[in-house]
Amino acid sequence: MNTTYSIRLLVGKALHLRQLTPDIENAINSELTRLGYISDIDYEALELLMAEMDAGRIQLVASP
Repeated sequence: MNTTYSIRLLVGKALHLRQLTPDIENAINSELTRLGYISDIDYEALELLMAEMDAGRIQLVASP
C-alpha cells in the first residue's frame, strides 16, 4: 500500500462505503503497526471516521 497517508485512503474507502468492514479495519491496524507512528493527516482521518461512526453515519460490519 502507498505509505503516503495510507490510513487516510483506507478511511476514505470506509466513508465512501458508509461501512467499516473487517478488511478495512485490519488494513488500518496493519498500517499503524507497520508504520509505528501516525501522521497528522492520518490522525485527522481517523478522528473523522470515529465521529461519523458515533453519529451513526458509518456502520461497523461484523465478520461473517
